[in-house]
Amino acid sequence: MSHSYGKMTCSNPLSRPSIPQLPVFFSVVIPTYNRKPILEKCLRALEHQVYGDRSGIKGYEVVVVDDGSTDETVTWLQQQQEAFPHVKLFEQNHLGPAAARNLGVEQAIGDTIIFIDSDLVVTEVFLQAHARALQEGQLQLKSDRLFTYGRVINTCNFDSPTSEPFKVTDFSAAYFATGNVAIARHWLLEAGLFDTGFQLYGWEDLELGVRLKRLGLTLIKCPEAVGYHWHPPFALDQIPNLIEKEIERGRMGMLFYQKHPTWDVRMMIQMTWLHRVLWGLLSGGGRLNEKTMAPLLQWLIDRGKPQLALEIARIFLNWYNVQGVYAAQADYREKNV
Repeated sequence: MSHSYGKMTCSNPLSRPSIPQLPVFFSVVIPTYNRKPILEKCLRALEHQVYGDRSGIKGYEVVVVDDGSTDETVTWLQQQQEAFPHVKLFEQNHLGPAAARNLGVEQAIGDTIIFIDSDLVVTEVFLQAHARALQEGQLQLKSDRLFTYGRVINTCNFDSPTSEPFKVTDFSAAYFATGNVAIARHWLLEAGLFDTGFQLYGWEDLELGVRLKRLGLTLIKCPEAVGYHWHPPFALDQIPNLIEKEIERGRMGMLFYQKHPTWDVRMMIQMTWLHRVLWGLLSGGGRLNEKTMAPLLQWLIDRGKPQLALEIARIFLNWYNVQGVYAAQADYREKNV
């Protein structure tokens, strides 16, 4: 399906004259779970935001919600309060990102929420770019019935994540995803926030997006609001966890479809005969899997091409995802006979 509904693009935040409009106060909501090393880079980048009096920003806070971390994240943040004056820390038991984001929105004081993940490192004009896009969008639409969606660039460069160039594989056609998005707080409340029933991996943000689309919100692409999404270089020992996530994503996809039983959702969660045939053929009916492809993947990793190895691994990872969807569908039908 195409997710280009209501799409616009913002301009360069540094090259256009300011637009007289009510300034926004941003609340950057960040759920985190056992990501202390990259969280530190994330928060330091947010402390170095550059914007002027005519930027349309009257201030910001960073709302960090710890989702029951066991890696000393909370202790470290409590000890670093002077280094992170914008940060407000809240804690919850390990309930998942949907509940964490909801808590962040409830505790936020800003009129506009920005969602990012705790492994995202932003540029110094990140807030300014979102503010500009929101202003221009409101002028064009004569309404605040919109949200801005920034660019996310994937990188495994921990030392210098912002040096990564944009790649074709970084393109996203999602309508609403919480990796880098800004939206008026009242629209989140009107839509009903995130469904905490999505306790496994995946879909809680896109499901909220369906409800926001029904409210008529327009997506505004804002490539100047750049975030660099860090992940460790692909290695074979990550495969079991990646497979588990794909199966979980399949099961949560079925929950998504139960809430919104449309063809668009079926396409998103890959619950169609086309996806079943496609990934079945590409994986040789499962014969190309984590065991049979391990030598090739390791060969690519050894030659400094972990990202290519991961893209090839997605052949069997997608097959696990499709199997997870149909297993969840079978369970659902059995329970509702």
